[in-house]
Amino acid sequence: MMRGKRIILGVCGGIAAYKSAVLTRLLIKSGAEVQVIMTPSAHDFITPITLSTLSKKPVLTVFSKSNTGEWNNHVDLGLRADAIVVAPATANTLAKMAQGICDNLLLAVYLSARCPVFVAPAMDLDMLKHPATKGNLEKIKGFGNIILEPTYGELASGLIGTGRMAEPEEIVQHLENFFSTDQKLRGKTVMVTAGPTYEAVDPVRFIGNYSSGKMGFAIAEELANQGATVNLVCGPTNQHTNHPRVSVKHVTSAEEMYNACTTLFPTTDITVLAAAVADYKPAAKADQKIKKKDGNLALELTKTHDIAASLGKLKHNGQIVVGFALETEDEHVNALDKLKSKNFDLIVLNSLNDKGAGFGHDTNKITIINRQHQVKSFGLKDKKKVARDIVEAIIESLTKG
Repeated sequence: MMRGKRIILGVCGGIAAYKSAVLTRLLIKSGAEVQVIMTPSAHDFITPITLSTLSKKPVLTVFSKSNTGEWNNHVDLGLRADAIVVAPATANTLAKMAQGICDNLLLAVYLSARCPVFVAPAMDLDMLKHPATKGNLEKIKGFGNIILEPTYGELASGLIGTGRMAEPEEIVQHLENFFSTDQKLRGKTVMVTAGPTYEAVDPVRFIGNYSSGKMGFAIAEELANQGATVNLVCGPTNQHTNHPRVSVKHVTSAEEMYNACTTLFPTTDITVLAAAVADYKPAAKADQKIKKKDGNLALELTKTHDIAASLGKLKHNGQIVVGFALETEDEHVNALDKLKSKNFDLIVLNSLNDKGAGFGHDTNKITIINRQHQVKSFGLKDKKKVARDIVEAIIESLTKG
């Protein structure tokens, strides 16, 4: 997948530059041709000789080559690259990328490039949270750049929080997924639902649930990694994705999710219903905030649209629908009943009785059941790995027809 790919690795002046040596080595091992371009301040954190030795090419920093009169052609570099990876990307470089400032070779190459650009920010947590940095990230995302999200952990300042550069192994995996030609879902259109729904009681209160959306987002990205074009219908959540093949439609209520899903479903090959949709909503929403009074407050609830059942009735030959069952008792019986009544092809069962599974966790423990009632159970795993298991089951279901 990476063999022969021309990768420009842009290294900026931050402590995470030490990871660039590992990243260079991994890219070379994957078969890529790597040209490292360092910003002037990056030299304070890692030496060019380290990166030139690993990349087997001279490291570039300036436009002219010493006193020979030769120059590093930024236009040619940008046009010949298959991808640019800026790792680490500092707050300073992000700001310049967002504003089109071109005061060093890396930025000149970036502005000249027509290839995909992957950006791996790395900085202290307060710098990352600053409105200016957040705005710059959104702006360069709008240009089509792919953000490789920083991770949570101990930072160089000694603080604990989000700001660590994505690990080199993760960055290479992103590139391999992007360039993969062995994508078993290439050409497929997929809809995934994720997160909770909020059903308004009054202008400030709602009925909701604890769903974080983590599982749905992980599934959407894994489907996209397999080449699918993914429409992600997402309830209120803090999750986000920058995958170039995932389009996000934000909704709030079950009614909004129902409308979005029924609109997308007719042109969808695969549907994965991972959202935790409210079964009931207040019969009427108060126009003004309900004031606290003596005595109890009674709310009349009415049923929401059953999205899964509705799509199951609309399903035609060739479409696959995957449902979820989060249960607390009689798990398998309830899952099998739902598999049949909703016209699912697969159902993913998880139980709140299993430690580390269910809402809010980074892990999950699932059992997948197909229409033939074949059961496959998995141990407790990170949700990204769980997503791979689910996508493999979908691919297997497609293969069997």
